[in-house]
Amino acid sequence: MLNRIRIVLCTTTHPGNIGAAARAIKTMGLSRLVLVTPRLFPDHQATAMASGADDVLASAVVCASLAEALEGTVLAVGVTARRRDLSHRMVSVRDMALEAVHELSQGDVALVFGTEMAGLSNAELDACQLLANIPAEPDFSSLNLAASVQVVAYELRQAFLQDKGEVAREFPPATHEELEHFYQHLERVLRVIKYLDPENPRRLMIRLRRLFSRSRLERDEVSILRGILKALHPADEGSSRPL
Repeated sequence: MLNRIRIVLCTTTHPGNIGAAARAIKTMGLSRLVLVTPRLFPDHQATAMASGADDVLASAVVCASLAEALEGTVLAVGVTARRRDLSHRMVSVRDMALEAVHELSQGDVALVFGTEMAGLSNAELDACQLLANIPAEPDFSSLNLAASVQVVAYELRQAFLQDKGEVAREFPPATHEELEHFYQHLERVLRVIKYLDPENPRRLMIRLRRLFSRSRLERDEVSILRGILKALHPADEGSSRPL
């Protein structure tokens, strides 16, 4: 089951942090490292900092976008110290780990980390369904990227070892691609019925994304919602995609 967990690093600037993150996840029994547009990789500094986790680096997947990195996942968690208005639900990494482990029976789970200096962007956070933070000392809460990965990997391992499967989902959750197709379909229809003004969209789609992310849509629920959208606007060419 731990092989279904992806550790996703977005636009990592220092290759040494990639190697240190690889070492951190291997110590906790994780092995899947996904890199979104890393500045330097492969690199000798990554290998040096991996300290024996060369196999994790060798099997790391490099993606051109976060959307590509999240393909096929049933849950994407953004790890961030930021708190935002209108945000997705945010929990501690310990509570997140318990929730994430319960999803593993349904498919892959991604833990998403941002750049060393700025963390995850708003767009990257909006691509996730859940946010998690490490409850560090408020006056000095900035952790090194690899240290953050280590804490999260540890909590995931502990949750996995304690999990008894009592809270397994009865119905399969929607995948990242199914959710993205739904959001695209929804935006098209909202434009057609003139509820969404493309010249002045404000934050409507962001609010709707966060609303549906909090509800953790199941696959059948996405099909129902897309069926409603198709009934509202049958001519929409995008609605011919499989529901």
